Amino acid sequence: VDTLDREGFIALQVHAVTTQDQAGKKVYFKNIRIQTANLKPTAFPADIYVVNNVPNFLNAYEKTHGWKLLFDGKTADGWISAKGSAFPAKGWEVENGTMTVLSSEGKEAANGGDIVSKNLFSAFDVSFDFKLTPGANSGLKYFVTLDEKSEGSAIGLEYQVLDDELHPDAKLGRDGDRTLASLYDLIPAKKQARFLHPIGSWNNGRVVVYPNNHVEHYLNGVKVLEYDRGSKEFEHLVSISKYKIWPNFGLAKAGHILLQDHGNQVSFRSIKIKELK
Repeated sequence: VDTLDREGFIALQVHAVTTQDQAGKKVYFKNIRIQTANLKPTAFPADIYVVNNVPNFLNAYEKTHGWKLLFDGKTADGWISAKGSAFPAKGWEVENGTMTVLSSEGKEAANGGDIVSKNLFSAFDVSFDFKLTPGANSGLKYFVTLDEKSEGSAIGLEYQVLDDELHPDAKLGRDGDRTLASLYDLIPAKKQARFLHPIGSWNNGRVVVYPNNHVEHYLNGVKVLEYDRGSKEFEHLVSISKYKIWPNFGLAKAGHILLQDHGNQVSFRSIKIKELK
């Protein structure tokens, strides 16, 4: 869903000649046709993911196919503190269509603390927009049970939200497994810089958990990692990670969605979810 342009030109690209061996090469086009009248839309498959760039909005197709907003852009309804029964009285604000965790100078969960969805989810497709401030750290966690009663941030599988250039955590862990869009401390995201939007701009994250426990992370529409919960490979990765001290880490049948307070200002919007069967 594009909110910018309702019409535009059709363009044929003339690409720059950047090396000598490209000089003189040609590309030919023919049979260029277009139809602008008597158009009939082709039905989308039921499981197709629709890119919707309108903030905090579900179109008719999304509503019909089970998508629901976890954040309506106006209130914190549906979210509570990870360590309480109500939304934090401080440390988070809902304003101008965004839900923002405020800075506490990098003190993890020391201000408002993490927030979690009231509902639990098992197999799902969750999409969210996030905007980092310089050097910021946060994350979206899933299969959060809150059973661990841990100090600081609650425990769960984490889609890392991080400024890779300025936050030191990007250099820690193994093989970049603490960088943006990674499964934190377990699997690094394989991403190209050209798909990243600058710090201070909106990026889109997405996590898909299938009923068979196959999991995928996406960043701005590009798949950056995948794994299988409960597989031998997954269990090995847990055994050499910070999570090894928690029995059955990441294997809960259902859990909360969590937005992390890591002490840095990060904004979220367009948080929506579809349960999969």
